[in-house]
Amino acid sequence: MKNRKRGFSLVELLIVLAVIAALIATITPVAMNAIKKSKATQVAQNLKTLASALENSAYVNGTKSDLIQSGSGDVKLNDLGRDIDAKNYAVYYTGTNGRYTATVVFKGDGDITMIKSALENAATGTFSTVAVGKELEGTGWEDPTGEVIYYQIVFDVY
Repeated sequence: MKNRKRGFSLVELLIVLAVIAALIATITPVAMNAIKKSKATQVAQNLKTLASALENSAYVNGTKSDLIQSGSGDVKLNDLGRDIDAKNYAVYYTGTNGRYTATVVFKGDGDITMIKSALENAATGTFSTVAVGKELEGTGWEDPTGEVIYYQIVFDVY
């Protein structure tokens, strides 16, 4: 009998490394797409949640509460949603005679196309994008760095 050393040969190790590299190369794009899609879904959900929270606050607290400062359109984001970054989101509202339009704006990093797709699947309000440097109607807020996406709902407070 031949006395053979234990362990793997260099060829066997290279084959295993090649198989692992091929698997990583096929899985990485799928994982990256899933990460982008989950971020877009999170943004879409935050837009919808902030709009609903503003509507609920107007119903419960009235439109002249500290949360919704009548006339200025300023809204305290931390009171409407948890873990909402004020650098990426803004909430505005306008209203007359009990009819209000709430506009939630997202201007952070994200794939606008994926966010719009997620909103189409989950949202009941209207949404759109605003091009570079264009002012969002009725807010006086603009984003000079790129596209923003906004979500609007209309509700009545009696």
